[in-house]
Amino acid sequence: MDIATLVGLLGGFGIIIAAIATGGDVMLFVNVPSILIVVGGTFSVTLMQVSLGDFLGSFAIGMKAFFYKTDDPKKLIEEAVQLADVARKNGLLALEGQEISNDFLKQGIGLCVDGHDPSLVSKLLSKDIELTIQRHEVGQTMFTNMAIMAPAMGMIGTLIGLVQMLANMSDPASIGPAMAVALLTTLYGAVIANAFAQPIADKLARASAMEKTNKSLIIETISGIQEGMNPRVLEQLLSTYLPSSKRPSGDK
Repeated sequence: MDIATLVGLLGGFGIIIAAIATGGDVMLFVNVPSILIVVGGTFSVTLMQVSLGDFLGSFAIGMKAFFYKTDDPKKLIEEAVQLADVARKNGLLALEGQEISNDFLKQGIGLCVDGHDPSLVSKLLSKDIELTIQRHEVGQTMFTNMAIMAPAMGMIGTLIGLVQMLANMSDPASIGPAMAVALLTTLYGAVIANAFAQPIADKLARASAMEKTNKSLIIETISGIQEGMNPRVLEQLLSTYLPSSKRPSGDK
């Protein structure tokens, strides 16, 4: 589990709830019609922008913000160098019995062992990356759209409340409470957008970028192994995927 996402989510909502609780009655901030307008309206309008399958599947993709696990690039490079060394000494067929931790790397090595042309292997793996990124972008787009729609639905709810309030101006005592209820929808929309939907979209984008980087590193690995590249040279090449502070001292 990604602790940063969980702590950030709980911390953000915790601070908001604590601020409300210290200021008075918490139930003043609970209004069922306002919740229905903002939550129901946001989901409904977002659903209009995608297919039902993509809408439901996006929530599964959204869980990656909490549970995604990305391989350490340094460990991938170490494993790549080891595989390159085996292939250089014993041939590509010797890779068949090697234990490989990363599924994408395992897939690429399998294509090498099967004797496929390097250009075909590169094309197949690159297509895998492209389609994976496209699937991830569906989830990112949906949460981004939610972040846009939630404040808009909050404003719509506020306008509805204001119309209802202005229609009952004959009772001055009811104006204050009615105004408070009208503003709640704006609050709900802002909280959903800024404390949930947009952070999830940004975390998904980061996870997708990290996965793309690792898979690109693996494609370089497979290409180098098929070319019979010296393991030390391959290590230097792959080290360019690391920040300069994490590269071997000779590569900085």
